[in-house]
Amino acid sequence: MEPLQQRTDENSTIVKHGEILRNPFKPTAAFIGASWFALLAGVVGYCIGLWNASMELNEKGYYFTILLFGLFAVISVQKSVRDRSEGLAVTDLYYSLSWFATIAAMILLTIGLWNADLARSEKGFYAMAFCLSMFSAIAVQKNTRDAKLIGDKDM
Repeated sequence: MEPLQQRTDENSTIVKHGEILRNPFKPTAAFIGASWFALLAGVVGYCIGLWNASMELNEKGYYFTILLFGLFAVISVQKSVRDRSEGLAVTDLYYSLSWFATIAAMILLTIGLWNADLARSEKGFYAMAFCLSMFSAIAVQKNTRDAKLIGDKDM
């Protein structure tokens, strides 16, 4: 297969804006900041909600463990998907376990909230904080990896 476009000065990986050369694949500071802010808002909001909740300590521990498990799982999925897209070796077992762990975290949170003796607004709060945390963890991991990849090529 041949490339879609021939490499020219107009479509090179370095974009010139005035005197500043910027790689279009390098994440911007605004996106990096927004990703970190979303991750912190999701995790801190979820934890503050747990701290203030009127539930047993073991139930709080369950929800906190699900958050940590979910964060690790989505980062693992992002890494394995990215590795595969870049042609790096990822075993089918690890790839499958990453997806299984991500889906399991979501299902465990859903089952826990379904059976919890909480108001629907509290259940919604935990679900949304969990989703925000999961999505932003993927974005932070992507930004970290992109910045590292671009930084290594610039050297």
